[in-house]
Amino acid sequence: MSDSPNSIAIEFRNVSYLLPNGSSLLRDLNLPIRSGETFVLLGRSGSGKTTTLKLINRLLVPSQGEVRVNGRPISEWDVIRLRRSIGYVIQEVGLFPHFDVELNISLIPRAENWPSGRIDSRVRELLQLVGLEPSVASRYPRELSGGQRQRVGVARALAADPAILLMDEPFGALDPITRAELQREFLALQQRLHKTVVFVTHDVREALLLGTRIALMESGHLVAVHTPQEFTRSNDPLVKSYYEAFHTDAEMYLERGPQ
Repeated sequence: MSDSPNSIAIEFRNVSYLLPNGSSLLRDLNLPIRSGETFVLLGRSGSGKTTTLKLINRLLVPSQGEVRVNGRPISEWDVIRLRRSIGYVIQEVGLFPHFDVELNISLIPRAENWPSGRIDSRVRELLQLVGLEPSVASRYPRELSGGQRQRVGVARALAADPAILLMDEPFGALDPITRAELQREFLALQQRLHKTVVFVTHDVREALLLGTRIALMESGHLVAVHTPQEFTRSNDPLVKSYYEAFHTDAEMYLERGPQ
């Protein structure tokens, strides 16, 4: 597949996801995601963001419609090969507590039978890339701060150099200062790597800061897709309500000051 900015890395075609009782978590989603962009799925809890994300790497299977990755329906992919070709970062990181950092990062390269020298070199490279000292490699997750664990989670997702990175509220559990630091680091990292990133958040500020495009979701439906600039000027009532709520929160904070 072409690596040009306009090529489609991920596509949803009339995708719905229903629970066994027939209730809908996602309905009639049609959505192309371009190679190299940071595509943000924005919405409140229960809007369908994480369901959409999990359909990409077949943690969930569509009830109707088709999801395509690199032009190929995911139903035609070997599921292990599909998941190993897609990095996945979640809010609680999901590091294995009894593995040190080096082993946590190198899980996929080891599963792919990389030579040990190449694995060692890749771990060192990734620690530097995410702003961690080489000495961290021998430490265990319990010995790290929340920000350090999240950096290790990003390094693990990048270990096999996947073209696609899925990020499900990756900074949501962090304190505001650490969260702001990691957002800035993510922007710098993406400028270097140009991955196709699908990023889930309920935070409008984070969406505007990180996204190339923002898809607003509500009750399992896609409301609108905008660039950050378009989002701030949209006349769609729901988009306006999200943006105005963001401004109200910011103004209240400035008036009240930190508590």
